[in-house]
Amino acid sequence: MVYALDRAVSTRARRPPPAAAPPGSGAPATIAPVARSDRSLPVAVFDSGVGGLTVLHECLVSLPHEDFLYLGDTARFPYGDRSAEELLGFARELAGILLDRGAKLLVIACNSATSAALPVLEEELRGRVPLVAVVKPESKLAAAATTTGRVGLIATPATVNSGAYAQALAEEAPRAELHAVASAELAPLIQAGGEVDHRTLACVEGACRPLKQAQVDTVILGCTHYPLVRPVLQRELGRGVTIVSSGEAIAHEVESRLREAELENDAARRGNYSFLATGDPEQFRRAGTRFLQLPIGAVEHVAVAVPAGRRAA
Repeated sequence: MVYALDRAVSTRARRPPPAAAPPGSGAPATIAPVARSDRSLPVAVFDSGVGGLTVLHECLVSLPHEDFLYLGDTARFPYGDRSAEELLGFARELAGILLDRGAKLLVIACNSATSAALPVLEEELRGRVPLVAVVKPESKLAAAATTTGRVGLIATPATVNSGAYAQALAEEAPRAELHAVASAELAPLIQAGGEVDHRTLACVEGACRPLKQAQVDTVILGCTHYPLVRPVLQRELGRGVTIVSSGEAIAHEVESRLREAELENDAARRGNYSFLATGDPEQFRRAGTRFLQLPIGAVEHVAVAVPAGRRAA
C-alpha cells in the first residue's frame, strides 16, 4: 500500500521476501560476467536522474584519488511511481551498461531502484564485482542516532511500498518503529530546479506533519534528491530531530569495500569523474551542477527504451 502525505505508516519493521527476477521483463536472465577487476577502473554509480549526484559529491570529497563514472537515467525519471518489476528491469539494464564499460565497484544511488532490485543484483554480481547501495547504510546511522526508537522516513511511494527501510531498520534496531511517509511530488519539484517556492514548502510541510505528530527524533531522507532541501526539512521538523542522508554513509562504505578487495587507487593521484545520461546531456549538465556542487563537463548520451507515455528529461 502507498501512503499519502497526510497518512504515515508506523510499523515494527517487517522483513519482506527478496525480490525475484520478473518473468517477461525484457531484461536478460543474468548480467554478463564481469572481467577481473583492476584498481585502475572507475567506481560506477547509477541513479534515476541527477539526485544521486549528492552521493557522488560525498564520494568525490572523501575519495579524491578514485575515478568515478556516473549514469543518470533522466529519460525515464521519475522512478518513484513505477512498479517493482519495471524498476528491476531498469536497474539490471543500467548495471549492465556500466559494467560493460568496466568498473571495479558498482553503487546503486537510487532508493527506488535499490528497494526493487538489490537482492537480485547482489545474487547476480556475487563474486564478480563489489556492490554498494543506499538504504542499509543510512538505516544503520538512524538506528545509532535514535534515542526514542521512533524513526521517520520520507521517500518515494515505490521506496515506501517496498518495505526495504523497514527491513533494514529491523536488522539494526529490532525494537525501533518506522513512521514512513510517501511523497511522489518532492523529488520532481527538486529536480526541476529553480528557487524553493510555495509548492516546495507546502510539499515539505505535508511530508513532515505526520512525522511531527509521531514525535520521531530521527528522520531518514529516503531519496537522494532531498539533501538539496535539507535546511527546509530541518526547519520544519525542528532542530531537535536528527536528519540522516545517504551520501556520507555511502562514501565510507565504498572506501571500506575497495580496501577489503585491495582495489584502492594510489592516494597521491588525482581522480577523474565522467558522466552518462539517458536523456538530454545538456539538461543533465545544467541540473546536475546544482546537485554535484562541482563542475560537470561533457555528458555522453546513452540510448534506452522509454516506455510509452513518458517524456524524456
